[in-house]
Amino acid sequence: MLNEREKLETLIHLSTELGQSKDLDILMEHILTEARRFVNADAGSIYLRDYETLIFSYTQNDTLQRKLPPNEKLAYVNFTIPIDENSIAGFVAKTGRILNIPDATKLPATVPYHFNRRFDERVGYSTRSVLTVPLNTAEGDVIGVLQIIDAQDEHGNVMPFPPEEERMLMHFANTAAVALERAKLTRDIILRTIKMAQMRDPLETGAHVNRVASYAIEIYERWAKKRKVDGKEITKKRDIFRMSAMLHDVGKVAISDTILKKPAKLSEEEFNIMKQHTILGARLFLDGFSELDKAAAAVALNHHERWDGKGYPGHVDLRTGLSLAGYAKPDGQPRGKTREEIPVFGRIVAIADVYDALTSARIYKEAWDETKALKIFEEGTGTQFDPELTEIFFSCLEFIHFVQQRYPDKRAENL
Repeated sequence: MLNEREKLETLIHLSTELGQSKDLDILMEHILTEARRFVNADAGSIYLRDYETLIFSYTQNDTLQRKLPPNEKLAYVNFTIPIDENSIAGFVAKTGRILNIPDATKLPATVPYHFNRRFDERVGYSTRSVLTVPLNTAEGDVIGVLQIIDAQDEHGNVMPFPPEEERMLMHFANTAAVALERAKLTRDIILRTIKMAQMRDPLETGAHVNRVASYAIEIYERWAKKRKVDGKEITKKRDIFRMSAMLHDVGKVAISDTILKKPAKLSEEEFNIMKQHTILGARLFLDGFSELDKAAAAVALNHHERWDGKGYPGHVDLRTGLSLAGYAKPDGQPRGKTREEIPVFGRIVAIADVYDALTSARIYKEAWDETKALKIFEEGTGTQFDPELTEIFFSCLEFIHFVQQRYPDKRAENL
């Protein structure tokens, strides 16, 4: 439990720390973790504003987390609530006022908002104290709501949030809102880039790239922890990797519609043209110097390489598309990368992308059932896929199924 001095010191450093997170999901995780640590709370959620609704975007709950097996994460599905005075979060977003409720199950009859008990009843949780704060931008706009649940004393007993915590958490929320606004803008730019690709390739949707990125991040985190990578390094890489994974197929914007939208198997010539999307995508980040540029280029270029060296595009010069010196096969074509020659981000996205492609409906096929899809990975481990990463992939199938529920395909997506 932080004392006042530690809270002030955290606030001083918070702006810099949060500013380093670029991905929206990773940032929300960081914000909620720090906010709960500020007031020693058991649980919390972040709602982000979308016009006149709030989207339930991120949540944490230590009590429920402890009931899960090791390495499993709390599952939740996005939902929306209107910005009005009928709900606690909606009231705060509507009025811009902070709400400190000692016991959500005993609200006075005079207040307009009510507490929805359905979540508690479904998961066996008991919400009591609730502190809900608007996320205000520097211009005074409410971009979301930060809700912290069940303050705890030093013995772990639930207690009301002390009134003196309100001012400190409001300062925290204002700092967090600036970082969220920046990260949301970055996410919107990425999704608009994906939408541009979607205009060319109907399969390249926001739901697809969010699923692939979420699968990839979970696989990476488990792989990194298994290899005892430093926690700060894992957090930094997760932030960069998630955005990079979303951009894995961005090179398709340069591929002809006749190929992208062909409702049948591609000819050999057409497939060779399609392969170029890996090089074209990587070229977009060729002159960048940030870690994000390097990671995005690595993912775009390598997510169709195979563990056995039979993938593409292989060892190529990005500027020319030709084989690098010393890596040409007898026919002059570049030799495929094999094993650890393939960057780990590329090896991970290869698994995530194939799984999502198999289990999603395409123009030319129905979605495969789980058993049939997983057989591809059982048969392909050690040939198409990295054996270690494939084993990790199988270990996180429950989380992957939750991601599928969170980002379902839609006929028309509003990005």
